[in-house]
Amino acid sequence: MRFISETSSDGVREQLFTLGEIPGVLWTPEGAVATRPLVLMGHGGGQHKKAPDVLARARRFVTECGLAVVAVDVPAHGDRPKVEEYDRIATENQARVEAGEELAPLIAGFQALVARQTVPEWRAVLDAVQQLEHVGAGPVGYWGVSLGCGLGVAFVAAEPRVSAAVLGLGGALASAEAAARITVPVEFLVQWDDERVPRDQSLALFDALASAEKTLHANPGKHGEIPAFELESTLRFFARHLG
Repeated sequence: MRFISETSSDGVREQLFTLGEIPGVLWTPEGAVATRPLVLMGHGGGQHKKAPDVLARARRFVTECGLAVVAVDVPAHGDRPKVEEYDRIATENQARVEAGEELAPLIAGFQALVARQTVPEWRAVLDAVQQLEHVGAGPVGYWGVSLGCGLGVAFVAAEPRVSAAVLGLGGALASAEAAARITVPVEFLVQWDDERVPRDQSLALFDALASAEKTLHANPGKHGEIPAFELESTLRFFARHLG
């Protein structure tokens, strides 16, 4: 793990790093020196590790809950190079949608492909970050919606260190099998008028989660219109489950 820059503002220390070919960012409370809970955040499709919604949530997780937060660029996003195979699939999917095919199964297939790469990458990131003195091997949470949900379900199912997760804006087409292996507490977000993920698929994914504690937060609006107040619920959720 190699740190390439560091800044601090309003009580938050931000460190950009690379882990092999993976570019990432770590946020911690300014002056932190001891073990603390860590949240790994997965960004949405077409976004990156410091997308505005990721950055805003991360800073509040740090300042209000004392958490460490890490995010990395998904393959072919942010500071990572384009992937020829992914570009080809995206072009083909666009043509198939224009020809009348449903979007959701195409998204699900693509996310399942990318997850095979991101799950081991994210596990390696956890390994590296938890070796830092100002993070340590404390409890781990996960936050990710949309693409971050499609990849996150597979990650949470595979990673025993994750003890709580916020997921949503994703469907069961590619994730139901992995969801059945998730038993940690989950807060799940659904946009009732989602134009990208059919409502029945979102509800099916929620139903597939094996967690004894899981809550469904359904709000009116389209895919990218999660109400601001859901962030307050997420803060309470992580404070309760990560300590």
